[in-house]
Amino acid sequence: MLTSQLIHPQISEILARAGHSSKVLIADGNYPASSAIGPKAQLISLNLAPGLVTVAQVLKVLLTAIPVEAVNTMGMPDDDPYKLPNDPPVWAEYRSILSSAGLAIELQPISRWQFYDAVDSRDHVLTIQTGDQALWANLLLTVGVRKA
Repeated sequence: MLTSQLIHPQISEILARAGHSSKVLIADGNYPASSAIGPKAQLISLNLAPGLVTVAQVLKVLLTAIPVEAVNTMGMPDDDPYKLPNDPPVWAEYRSILSSAGLAIELQPISRWQFYDAVDSRDHVLTIQTGDQALWANLLLTVGVRKA
């Protein structure tokens, strides 16, 4: 019997094989998940409809299943036509979720191209594609060490 909120069998299987420093991408609906993926990563599509499911919903569930030591967001380039004057509103929601889970982890933005490079690493084990419509909603989680 599972004790976490995660009940998706494929996601559970992949995460069970993941180790310290493995990367898990929770991708928004705009992310090119079929082409921007690590060489060893698996893609799970949860994008049922626009807005279903969201990155925040997936984050809440994953935090009940794996230890997370770092969270990267895709930073907004200064010349991007969709650049916002402040952090995207969804980032505040992520901070709240992390805090509610008892984690003192800061969001670490990295540039768009560095983000794609990080996803293209051999440590990337899983992409979960969502239908999230929020701009700049992608999250790259780094799996931490399980504590006894």
